[in-house]
Amino acid sequence: MTARLLVVHHTPSPGTQEILESVLAGTRAEGIEGVEVDVHPALSATASDLLAADGLLLGTPANIGYMSGALKHFFDTVYYPTLTARAGLPYSYWVHGNNDVEGARRAVESIAGALGWVLAGSPLLVAGAVDKAVREAAFELGGTLAASLME
Repeated sequence: MTARLLVVHHTPSPGTQEILESVLAGTRAEGIEGVEVDVHPALSATASDLLAADGLLLGTPANIGYMSGALKHFFDTVYYPTLTARAGLPYSYWVHGNNDVEGARRAVESIAGALGWVLAGSPLLVAGAVDKAVREAAFELGGTLAASLME
């Protein structure tokens, strides 16, 4: 049986796009098998996508101290339709901002906690430029979540 990892992201900047690409490369790392990766921009991901997922990775920029409006839209779209259906869903996330990412971190974890999701990998919190260390950490995040879904 193939596990499904849903990746929901909002990547409006070159930095967030670099992180997404590194996360996705990590999900395809050598040794990861039996995991299908389903990638959706936050504005088009649906409750059906979430209900079909065995794990979830979220990505957002930090905008004015909060997650992007696009990721908030995803949460608004899936919250009530999946409120009790996905309790225990393993998830993690990344946030990229120019300086402060704490408000976005708090918001994502608060909503995910209300949905009963379980943090399954250390989130990647990036304030500032995306460099080699950030890309490596993003690769590891994607690989960790994908590997956690392997049977």
